[in-house]
Order: sequence, then structure tokens, then C-alpha cells
Amino acid sequence: MDSKYIEQLLERYWQCETSLEEEAQLRAFFSEDNVPEHLLRYKNLFVYQQLQQKVHLGEDFDARVLAEIEVPVVKAKRMTLTARFMPLFKAAAVVIVVLSLGNMMQHSFFSDVKEVAAVDTIGKQISAPSVALSGDMTVTHEKQIIDSLHPVDKVKENKK
Repeated sequence: MDSKYIEQLLERYWQCETSLEEEAQLRAFFSEDNVPEHLLRYKNLFVYQQLQQKVHLGEDFDARVLAEIEVPVVKAKRMTLTARFMPLFKAAAVVIVVLSLGNMMQHSFFSDVKEVAAVDTIGKQISAPSVALSGDMTVTHEKQIIDSLHPVDKVKENKK
């Protein structure tokens, strides 16, 4: 083939204007041994293209790709009712522990105080009437409360 024609084909090839037959002519020209020196730099490209057309995928290619793609089947676990409510049970246990520790701390802070503290009355039944009674009954009840505190005062005086 004429080197001028090959140069024209190369120009058209680089501009992506060649047909498949013209590209085949270029590959055939560069696969020969007598390529002019000024065109030798393009020989490796066309020889590489020709070699790559001969390379094909193996017979087992589809099977290997499908084996890599397939996801193993994961079976769903059966959950019992207790397993479903386990986080709720744990949260309730934490709340109980926190409240118990808080109650213990309150009692330990007020253990040295002999009078009835407001926090100690939580949960205990208070015997004071909710409506003020007239007459001696209110005085009697108040007197009972004061009298119940006097023995404590007397014990403190005896210790001093």
C-alpha cells in the first residue's frame, strides 16, 4: 500500500471518520513487516487491537460471574414473644434499679434525722385529717403529735 494513502487514512482515523473496512486496511498494513519508519510509532496500537480481537472469554465465564453475583439465601429467624420484648424488659429493669438506688440514697441521707422528713412520708399513710376538725379533737390530734415527739427530746437530753 501507498504510505500517502495510509497517512490519509490515519488522519481520518484520528478524526473518527474511517469505516470498518478502512480500519481493517490500517490493521493489515501495520501487521506487515515493511512499515515505513515515520509510521512505526502507530504499529503497536494496531497490532494490539488485532491481538485483543483474538482474546475471548472462557467457556466458564458466565458461571464464574453468576457465582460471584449470587447472594446466599438468609433464612429468617423465628422470634418468640419474650425475645421481641427483651429490650423493653431491659429498660424496665434499668428504671427499677435507678429508682431503687434513689430511694436508698434518700433514706441514707435522712437516717440521722429523728423527725419525720417530707421525703419519708412518700408512700406512708398520714393519719392527719384532710379537713380541719373543730373543737378539742384538733387539739387532741395536735397534742398527740407533739407528745409523740417529746420522748425523742427526752432521750437526747438524757444522753447529754
